[in-house]
Amino acid sequence: MPIAKDTLWQRFLAPIIRPLIDEQGLQRFYESVDWEAEADRFRQPNLEYPEYYSSQNFHGIKGGYLNPGASVSYDPITQYVLPPNETWVRQGLVDRIGGKPRRILDLGCGTGSTTVLLKQGFPEAEVIGLDLSPYMLFMADRKAKQAGLRIQLRHGNAEHTGFPNASFDVVTASLLFHETPPAVSQAILRESFRLLVPGGQVLILDGNQKTLRQTEWLTEIFEEPYIKAYAAGNVDAWMGAAGFEAVETHEHWWVNQVSRGMKPIPGVEINATKPSYQEIGGDFSAIPAPAFDIRGTY
Repeated sequence: MPIAKDTLWQRFLAPIIRPLIDEQGLQRFYESVDWEAEADRFRQPNLEYPEYYSSQNFHGIKGGYLNPGASVSYDPITQYVLPPNETWVRQGLVDRIGGKPRRILDLGCGTGSTTVLLKQGFPEAEVIGLDLSPYMLFMADRKAKQAGLRIQLRHGNAEHTGFPNASFDVVTASLLFHETPPAVSQAILRESFRLLVPGGQVLILDGNQKTLRQTEWLTEIFEEPYIKAYAAGNVDAWMGAAGFEAVETHEHWWVNQVSRGMKPIPGVEINATKPSYQEIGGDFSAIPAPAFDIRGTY
């Protein structure tokens, strides 16, 4: 699991977190997996990785999320850098979803931590996770199976998902925007708007932009190439520019925030607390999922 040397992470944060992690166990697991064979279960061969994603190291890992080592180390590290508790932080997004959505898309799903919580929170809903890294999707698949949940996982770009217009009630993204340039985050919101039915919701969980602007050291220690640009932006404004209404952002455990917006229903005043989804039209059972069919079970 190659890690870049002499980074702020290596010099300051790793010595604190390393004693809490079973590195030998992680290394054994890493060596036990045929990563390319597993990635091929999800990999879309014609998918082009955007330059902002493929050219950067993330979290001090060479090659970022296109290095299978990143998928192994992500969960053990993240649990210690999302105070006060990673599950509580992610659950904050799930708890702010109004109504009973029938179809949920989790963009940049990574290892599936929020995706699993979405399925547990809305067991009757169809939940799909999408990510650019086939290695992260393998870990998400493993996590879903361990939880006994049926979740579809798809290799794709959140800017251009390939799903039909108005095919979801809810679109979410957790800890994605600080890892993309602001122009890309805004493109993802425009894609989310296209994907949602009228009355549908978009929810974004990420670092608290106000807090990050006041604590510049946080933007440097985690080896995030785009986090300063994210901190300087405004998710509410980005949502408004994408066409969302009833936009609101809530501070979440001081260092995080949950932002929510709703796609307008023509001629209807949006009630932010009681969303009303318009019926999703069409038969989506034929939309392929690399890991298993939409009707398949674990």
